Amino acid sequence: MPRSAHIVSDVMTHTVVAVGREAPFKEIVRTLEQWRVSALPVLEGEGRVIGVVSEADLLPKEEFHDSDPSRVELLCDLPGVAKAGAVTADELMTSPAITVHANATLAEAARIMTHKRIKRLPVVDREGRLEGIVSRADLLKVFLRPDEEIEEEVRREVVAHLFPAAGETVGVSVNEGVVTLTGRVREAVLIPAAARLIRAIEGVVDFDNQLTTAPRTPQRH
Repeated sequence: MPRSAHIVSDVMTHTVVAVGREAPFKEIVRTLEQWRVSALPVLEGEGRVIGVVSEADLLPKEEFHDSDPSRVELLCDLPGVAKAGAVTADELMTSPAITVHANATLAEAARIMTHKRIKRLPVVDREGRLEGIVSRADLLKVFLRPDEEIEEEVRREVVAHLFPAAGETVGVSVNEGVVTLTGRVREAVLIPAAARLIRAIEGVVDFDNQLTTAPRTPQRH
């Protein structure tokens, strides 16, 4: 069944600030502060993403600046201790970078962020070159879709396909992203299918099913 798919390129930020692998520590800090971001892609060559340097990568410098790490700290946080002595993006970055392609669905991007516990993803092309960046806030933009737009998509992509019979009248309403279907339909088995399709539409918060099944007309012999 055709439906409008929302992908990363629909919501990503195309203008991205990044640093080279030789960028010094203080330049990275200044860039984060200037652009009010929490992480920066690290590039080499013709814009290929090789890693990401974040605020978390910079903090060990402050954590261990006035004391030597203990043996326990060395054993428990060896990468953090190593980063405390780092002075360039190459030494500080997390590599390889976790990235996403522009044609990935928003659900795919959300799963990556959730499983990897990260706040933003560099968007790259097939050669790994930086195209943009997508954040958690960007993924939530779909919930700003107007109710009227969602309602029109539900009518066009769900109701028109599942309930086309002349004898079926299905009402559609959307309030704050919650879709409600009312009316009678002939096939009860189609109601769960409608629920799945509606919940898959970008911007839908929930589905309230108020459909009932019309009694079958006895066949005449």
